[in-house]
Amino acid sequence: MLRIDIPGRGTLDLAHLVLDLNGTIALDGEVLPGVAGRLAILAERLTIHLVTADTHGKAAAIVSKLEEGTRGVDVGAQHAAPLLLARIEAGNEAEQKQTLVQRLGAEQVVAAGNGANDGAMLRAAALGIAVLGAEGLAVEALQSANVVTASIEDALDLLIYPKRLVATLRR
Repeated sequence: MLRIDIPGRGTLDLAHLVLDLNGTIALDGEVLPGVAGRLAILAERLTIHLVTADTHGKAAAIVSKLEEGTRGVDVGAQHAAPLLLARIEAGNEAEQKQTLVQRLGAEQVVAAGNGANDGAMLRAAALGIAVLGAEGLAVEALQSANVVTASIEDALDLLIYPKRLVATLRR
């Protein structure tokens, strides 16, 4: 659990981190440098859900790399592991991602993404982070987020160092 008190906004009690896989934590099917280590730190506080329609067909390989980088975090046991792969069907991705956030309890979810199909999940989550990366940032994601970061590393660092997030969101 990650508790963040934000003056003028209230308290966030976060239990889940939902991350768009392709375009957010991976580029062209490869995990971005610096992501695995940050996820290892966050896995101690949050259950991490990697959501993908597996556009590049490399989700299994990405999870394998992340397992190595997060020092063997078990991704196989549903509901017990801090890192879970959430496969969605191609088509209607936005609705499926939003449904995942709602099923987890949206008030306990921080979500990060960059695509047009991430807007609904960013809007539904207690905290939505839009990530500008090499693939760009869709307007739908930008307009739906509470915070915009220049990279996924910056987005994850906001959760590792929550005072940064407080400084951005306080009123």
